[in-house]
Amino acid sequence: MGSVIQLINNGGVSSANGFLAGATYAGIKTAGDDVVDLGILHSELPCTVAGTFTQNKVISPSVALTKQRVVSGLASTVVANSGCANCAVGEQGLVDAQEMTALTAVHVGAEVDQTLVASTGVIGVEMPMALVRQNIGNVTLSQDGGNTFARSIMTTDTHPKETAISVQVDGRAVTIGGCAKGSGMIHPNMATMLAFVTTDAPVEKKVLQTSLANAVNLSFNMIDVDGDQSTNDTVLVLANGKAGGPYITEGSKGADTFQEGLSYVCTELAKELARDGEGASTLVEVTVSGAQSIDEARVAAREISSSLLVKAMVYGRDPNWGRVMMALGKSGADFKEASVDVYINGIHIVHQGMSISYLRDSVVSSMNQDEVQIGVRIGEGPGHATAWGCDLTEGYVIENSAYTT
Repeated sequence: MGSVIQLINNGGVSSANGFLAGATYAGIKTAGDDVVDLGILHSELPCTVAGTFTQNKVISPSVALTKQRVVSGLASTVVANSGCANCAVGEQGLVDAQEMTALTAVHVGAEVDQTLVASTGVIGVEMPMALVRQNIGNVTLSQDGGNTFARSIMTTDTHPKETAISVQVDGRAVTIGGCAKGSGMIHPNMATMLAFVTTDAPVEKKVLQTSLANAVNLSFNMIDVDGDQSTNDTVLVLANGKAGGPYITEGSKGADTFQEGLSYVCTELAKELARDGEGASTLVEVTVSGAQSIDEARVAAREISSSLLVKAMVYGRDPNWGRVMMALGKSGADFKEASVDVYINGIHIVHQGMSISYLRDSVVSSMNQDEVQIGVRIGEGPGHATAWGCDLTEGYVIENSAYTT
């Protein structure tokens, strides 16, 4: 990292100055110990906002409304729920999304057109608005409410995903924090399930959108759990400027530093999503180098990390490198078979497209951990990219075979 990035202990989406968060249990999800399912994230000041969203043709009205409002570049508040995706429910979905934002705006004193909404859960079920109306007023906002908010968006996640950093931008300390959810239906294109990032840096709208797009391409767009893309994918970043100082604008001194910090936060959250894939026991990191371009490297790395056969190979601790070659070959990346080298956890097992002498037991032993790294060199080009996935286990099938029951 070119800049000095400092992790904030127990940091999250409300770590940045001026952000408050909280959540309550409304009954949208099945009750349980410490279960919450309706959360609010709120800035004391209006924010510059940017977002990326699902490209699935089946889209939640919650996404449609938020996407429409983000165009203005201003927002202060997000209401989010788990347990119901508010998707494939006809026109009622938009009516309910609009009412959720109106109820939230009244509760926190925000402008309704600066209030965004995000939903996750079962598709094809109408939002239980009576429960929302009854319980939205129970959400108490605080500076340390980020963890509760992060838990309110969980569905099959085993734990909340949160992080926050402090970084020096133009001589002032800036905080960037965030949270995300997602364990299944993860093969994003422009976003992943739900992710919310906040910062007290003052950032101009165009720069914020460009910075988010760049960060998402490096992080959320480079993970895979099961090859499926959600109807509700949303990534939002809100910047309230409370850290003070001049706005970060295109070409300004702090733009690169801010980009580095935002990309770091998004990457850490994305890796946690992949690590917590449904039924998963192992994070798979795939790095492709030597490609003709970054785009070629990204295509190849993502194809390998999303291959079901590679995922099953990792689960079985089986160094079956032929599956890596297969996935690379179908990626569409430009390479020559005789130029391919493959490494598993740093152990060289393929050279110039062919197996070389290696101690199989050593490779198997190295794979017996909670993170497996697959390195693939496909030439001498400058392109380099990393993608993340997880192993495929019986747990994934069991969990998803009974998801609604």
